[in-house]
Amino acid sequence: MSMSIDNYVGQLGDLYNNTNNTTASKLENSLSTDYSKASDEELMEVCKQFEAYFLEQVMKGMESMIPKSDDDEDSSMTQTVDFFKDTMYQELASKSTETQGLGLAQTLYESMKREYKI
Repeated sequence: MSMSIDNYVGQLGDLYNNTNNTTASKLENSLSTDYSKASDEELMEVCKQFEAYFLEQVMKGMESMIPKSDDDEDSSMTQTVDFFKDTMYQELASKSTETQGLGLAQTLYESMKREYKI
């Protein structure tokens, strides 16, 4: 069975559209949970997910500030590149949060413990 590049790009585009907001939906599902009886580890994990999502959005915002040339108009190539960029931003944000982070997760965690007595 032979697969042409157009089929490959189409399937990759479908994958991109299905996973485009993976981080956002994962965070949304986590935040809809009642954390009043959550362990410290569970609460910190949600705070880290929020920090990773925030960092990912900052990176995407910075990338959107880069001027684009008119030569970059091939839609199949653009969609493929966008998929890999989004995946890279998600991984980079997740790894940054796990290793050093911005301190946002820790601050949010401490605030929730103090304010909500969780």
